[in-house]
Amino acid sequence: MMAACEAVAAAAIVATATERAEEAAKAATTGTVASAAVSAKAAVLSSGGKKAAASAAVTETTAATTAAAGGAGAVRSAAAAKLLSLSGVFAVYKPKGPTSAELLNQLKEKLLAEAGMPPQDGNKRKKQALKIGHGGTLDSAATGVLVVGIGKGTKMLTSMLSGSKKYIATGELGKATDTLDSTGKITEEKPYDQIKQEDIEGILQKFTGNIMQVPPLYSALKKDGQRLSTLMKKGEVVEAKPARPVTVYSLSLQKFQPPLFTLDVECGGGFYIRSLVSDIGKELSSCATVQELTRTKQGPFTLEEHALREDKWTIDGIAQSLERCMPLLSVEPSVKKLKTEDSKVQAASSEDKTISQVREKDGVIGTS
Repeated sequence: MMAACEAVAAAAIVATATERAEEAAKAATTGTVASAAVSAKAAVLSSGGKKAAASAAVTETTAATTAAAGGAGAVRSAAAAKLLSLSGVFAVYKPKGPTSAELLNQLKEKLLAEAGMPPQDGNKRKKQALKIGHGGTLDSAATGVLVVGIGKGTKMLTSMLSGSKKYIATGELGKATDTLDSTGKITEEKPYDQIKQEDIEGILQKFTGNIMQVPPLYSALKKDGQRLSTLMKKGEVVEAKPARPVTVYSLSLQKFQPPLFTLDVECGGGFYIRSLVSDIGKELSSCATVQELTRTKQGPFTLEEHALREDKWTIDGIAQSLERCMPLLSVEPSVKKLKTEDSKVQAASSEDKTISQVREKDGVIGTS
């Protein structure tokens, strides 16, 4: 009789422990680690035995792990929601090396990884969960401000393409290359010893204001749907595009240490710094090519104040940048006027190539 009573009591204890363990598991599914732990410990106390205690301890560990995983998932979900809610225009720093499209891919990958979202493929026709684009291409050899649109901000990039931009460009006299910069093959060499500082300063006025400019052969302009630069690399013969109207708001010589000369340029859209430097060389009865190029400002965004470095490419970092940058768009007009002109100036880009928008390889909005 005594044995039967002890068996009933033991069964009751185990049943109570099981009930407590189930409570622990239920608490775990809600993502509450503390509740899961308390319920699991209650299961231990209710068990009254080592075997039940061991079982309850396992349940406690499992509950805590499940709750932690649930909590991490909730954090990722919140990060993804915040990322997809970002909308507007900001600026990042582009170093020398990657193309503008490659840099945007790096930015997108970092943000998606932080949000716990899967990478996006480059299918242009497939709707992208995260929309990111840039407002004016910088050559791979160039550095400086790259304006980026995120979310609905990608629709604002057209105005950035046609807006004013500032550059610091260093040219080298006596050499010409097929790309008009230091990345190309040397095609011509001429003397430059006769050129003085006042000679350069004396011709800059010819390249200021509303002028006509022939784009470089190595450019993102297109022929039959293909970029001229791509056709050139294939060895195909490419005819120069006709000269087109562009605008230079200001142009000054900052330094002259032969054969190098440094220019400070503010221009509109569609303008090529490489063509400018080459044309200056020809005007001086020599030749010249770009050695260094930095975009110091685009629209209201400056290199010093607004261009995010890579260590700031986080969801929170971009959210804070949007808060600083967006109000500036209503302060400074994207298209400037020449001081000597009353008429409206319809601008054009500088080393950003052209105003027409195209899709980059990953479906990013950019310029051709």
